[in-house]
Amino acid sequence: MIAGPGTAVALETLADLLDHLGDIAPERVRLSPAPGTATEADVLHVHDHAGRLCELVDGVLVEKAMGFRESLLAATLIIILGNFVRSRNLGLVTAPDGMVRLAAGLVRIPDVAFIAWDRLPDRRVPTAPIPALAPNLAVEVLSAGNTTREMARKCREYFAADVQLIWLVDPETRTIVVHTAPEDSTLLHAEDTLEGGTVLPGFALSVQAFFAELDRQGDS
Repeated sequence: MIAGPGTAVALETLADLLDHLGDIAPERVRLSPAPGTATEADVLHVHDHAGRLCELVDGVLVEKAMGFRESLLAATLIIILGNFVRSRNLGLVTAPDGMVRLAAGLVRIPDVAFIAWDRLPDRRVPTAPIPALAPNLAVEVLSAGNTTREMARKCREYFAADVQLIWLVDPETRTIVVHTAPEDSTLLHAEDTLEGGTVLPGFALSVQAFFAELDRQGDS
């Protein structure tokens, strides 16, 4: 039995648990502490002592799916988005280890996030390692270990927590899905421009130029 959204869910097998979490791979689920019993303290303990980034979902520690290319794209977007936000003093931009509590027992770690000052207590940088806040913008850079169902669940959770905009970045297809609601999305290709909409008015980034970061090489 684990605590699902608003209710308890009875799970009998590991397959049931993986299905409940979005059909994720078993190697991403930590068995210590036992699934269904994990807390935010365990999220921090695993990070501090094992160097692993885990999200907390229904009392289960789920390791983030990560890769080198995904990290590179996240870092590129942090620089571009960070410069835009900082030059206008709009708020904060966080990196792939920025944990946030979206709801009781739900900790997510977007690869990049923008949080406006008015969502931050006293309009200051939080001191808690896992602050209770919802970003205005959450960005997920997809890795091979991410599943369609997992990302759909994340989108629902983000919007339920009052996230306004989600970008799903896919390095394999070099596309970006822009979500303004769980069922309202736009697929952007190389010829398109990624825009900030009402969340970040004036922000614009060529999709092709963004993914070109993957093609850079040093002089021979």
